[in-house]
Amino acid sequence: MQLTHKQFNVLYALSRRPGITQQQLASECEIGLTAANAAVIDLSEAGLIKDARLTPKGMTALKPYAVDNAVILAAGLSSRFAPISYERPKGLLKVRGEVLIERQIEQLHEAGIFDIVVVVGYKKESFYYLEDKYGVKVIVNCAYAERNNNSSIMLVREMLGNTYICSSDNYFEKNPFTDHAWKAYYSAEFNQGQTPEWCLETDTHDRITKVRVGGSDAWYMIGHAYFDREFSTRFREILEAEYDLPQTRNKLWEDLYADHINELDMQIRRYDPPTIHEFDSLDELRNFDPLFIENLDSEIFDNIVAVLGCDKSEIRDVYPLKQGLTNLSCHFTTDDGEWVYRHPGVGTELLVDRKAEKTALETARTLGLDSTFVFANPRRGWKVSRFVKNCRNLDVHDDAQLAQAMQMARSLHDSGAKVNRCFSFYEEGRGYERAILKHGLIDVPDLPEMDTQAAELNRMLIADGGDPVLCHNDFFSLNFLVSGDGHVDLIDWEYAGMSDYANDFGTFCVCEQLTEKKMCRALEHYFSRKPTDAEWRHNLGQVGMAGWCWYTWALLKEAEGDNVGEWSHIYYHYAKTYLKKALELYKEHNG
Repeated sequence: MQLTHKQFNVLYALSRRPGITQQQLASECEIGLTAANAAVIDLSEAGLIKDARLTPKGMTALKPYAVDNAVILAAGLSSRFAPISYERPKGLLKVRGEVLIERQIEQLHEAGIFDIVVVVGYKKESFYYLEDKYGVKVIVNCAYAERNNNSSIMLVREMLGNTYICSSDNYFEKNPFTDHAWKAYYSAEFNQGQTPEWCLETDTHDRITKVRVGGSDAWYMIGHAYFDREFSTRFREILEAEYDLPQTRNKLWEDLYADHINELDMQIRRYDPPTIHEFDSLDELRNFDPLFIENLDSEIFDNIVAVLGCDKSEIRDVYPLKQGLTNLSCHFTTDDGEWVYRHPGVGTELLVDRKAEKTALETARTLGLDSTFVFANPRRGWKVSRFVKNCRNLDVHDDAQLAQAMQMARSLHDSGAKVNRCFSFYEEGRGYERAILKHGLIDVPDLPEMDTQAAELNRMLIADGGDPVLCHNDFFSLNFLVSGDGHVDLIDWEYAGMSDYANDFGTFCVCEQLTEKKMCRALEHYFSRKPTDAEWRHNLGQVGMAGWCWYTWALLKEAEGDNVGEWSHIYYHYAKTYLKKALELYKEHNG
């Protein structure tokens, strides 16, 4: 017998509390007394209950609705929860005295669900203890950083049946789980007024008919979902068919559901707020648990307090900034202003000399090149800087700003400051090529010719003489912050090192895609006069070397599976053009 929703609710209630009155049944099932009475009559006539108790036939009828298992998704970066998420996944935060994922596992256990899979990725090792403590199965998602949560569902697709799909960072004030469920559903709460959440439209039978992002006075998706066997079977087919499509890569599993909503029968499961909590920001969590920060065991917050002399309770307005290639950064506010916390990315200790970086930062602050710098820890790689509000990046087409950038470079190069790190385009490029070979042969027909040109040009540049000077070595517009009053700061000194003075010019010209006319104008600002033929030749040579070096870097990134987009061709163009042109100028000069 295919049970209606009300029949299921009544049958399930009687399985848990046999012999209760119809009035108690109506209250238990949250339906009217008349509806409860009608369901009891139907179930009695079908032989599923007798004297308000399940018959053997009734027990058999209830079995298809038994929950098989639960999947808890815990692989994501939780980047909106920076900087706490730099130290631990969001699901492992302790809220109101309980670890979020542990509370959820315990609620599943209370409901009689012990077959639980936790899919992990980011900081995966921190979840492994759950296997011993709760008997869950941990599955590692190696694609968590490159794909959205569809990759986690793909890993467990064969386990899907009557399955709860949960997020590790939800907090349920009341246990929402039961060991039987009628049909696939998605949890929802009602929002009065405008909301940016995923809003639901339903038909008269509560089937979800449409999902839209944003709405007003609407029921919106929040918390867990439940797949029944029919839903799981069809969703698995869709996922397997579309998983390898480029457009699927960044989709949530909910996106795939919404794309195929007519094929996937899913109900709305309404909850009265505030039953389910999803914390999208630190401030939102603090509103729920005012003592969260005070009780938080966080080295990052301890660092901030030590540097700024503030209380933990002052730290607010925390949100992630654009993530760089090597670091994670977040904004925060205290009573004394706005700041940026920089957390080192995984593996950066192998790429960045933090002692050299700190020396360069202190030099830049002394020279007035970077007034944002507050403190850096060279051993651990973290840094605190002042946040520049309403800033913009350098506009190289504004001659005054171009002049200021070149004068800043000259000031740095003439400072006499030294760091214990050297940087050479040629040595860096050769290092990138050696790394590429670990992935296989380099299949670029004209790269050997460029390599030969780079080696020859490098010898000529060295022969020009001149002692190495402190260079920024990542000198381009995105690392210049122009404030509203026109003040300019040069930030991100991780690659600073002793180099040929023209290195910064080379990177600047390539990354800003300058024409030769604009290059000449930039050098006029740098020297405060027109460059000599020797200076022009030397600086143009470093443009070619910069293009070649960053092109080899782009080839390495692509060999590692990254996509650098148009930059590969930009670097290639400047390498191809200016290696050859600089060599010709040197040969003309040398006769």
